[in-house]
Amino acid sequence: QVQLVESGGGLVQTGGSLRLSCAASGRTFSDYAMGWFRQAPGKEREFVAAIKWSGGGISYADSVKGRFTISRDNAKNTVYLQMSSLKPEDTAIYYCAADRSWRRSTVSPSTLEYNYWGQGTQVTVSS
Repeated sequence: QVQLVESGGGLVQTGGSLRLSCAASGRTFSDYAMGWFRQAPGKEREFVAAIKWSGGGISYADSVKGRFTISRDNAKNTVYLQMSSLKPEDTAIYYCAADRSWRRSTVSPSTLEYNYWGQGTQVTVSS
């Protein structure tokens, strides 16, 4: 059973930075793409960023491009999301997710392609 545990959320002022981490266990981490999603109150869960199993093939939502950076350390079974220039509209619960497909050639922004999810970490950006 795959387990994903996020950490690093918190309260930050507009323009600030946070780094989220997601530690994975339960299967060969380096064989699967990883994604970050977020869900604000009253809204659907949305794609933020994803990274291919090999560390390349990175994709970002337009709303975070240039401000967020996704990375992974396969030796530590951990994926990161560095968030900078944070805005109040970035306030949400952030979830990491593991791809359902082994060594997918292109990362997917669809929640349907991820079958393991963490419990989420709250990020609040004050204005």
